[in-house]
Amino acid sequence: MTEEKNNKEINQDVLRWIIIGLVGFALIALIFSAGMKVGASKAKYSYLWAESYHKNFAGPRDGFLGDWRSAPPLSSGDFIEGHGAFGEIIQIDDAGLVIRGRGNVEKLIITNQNTTIQKGRDMVKKEELKINDQIVIVGSPNEDGQIEAKLIRIFNGEDTRKTEKLPRFPFPFFK
Repeated sequence: MTEEKNNKEINQDVLRWIIIGLVGFALIALIFSAGMKVGASKAKYSYLWAESYHKNFAGPRDGFLGDWRSAPPLSSGDFIEGHGAFGEIIQIDDAGLVIRGRGNVEKLIITNQNTTIQKGRDMVKKEELKINDQIVIVGSPNEDGQIEAKLIRIFNGEDTRKTEKLPRFPFPFFK
């Protein structure tokens, strides 16, 4: 009787470890597939941005690099951020604006009535944006390689000067 009980306990232990192993494998597969989806999304945005650059900025008909298939493969640092940007406004029109971001990359930002524009903590209208304003954009990429802005924050030199007057914790008396 005890031998039968021991066999039953061993079988339950084996079954428990098999279930734990299968759940662990499924979890690892889920995490891996999520990483692949994020990477594919970044690659797709970067590709579409490059494909549509000449349409967005009136460049040569074949693009600046010609046939992209003959170009060497991109390194992992060459992807363009698709969900946001930081830079200086260089052009403003009815549909949106163009900014010059990191590495002098120009990005086309599309705005609509749902786009929130803030200067500090105050809401402002699109008409208050000016050329040379430093802005941060949060949005989502579209199929043409543009960023559809959901939030635009305007920064100016006064923002940085205000923080210099604040005490520096934990030593507010030393600069």
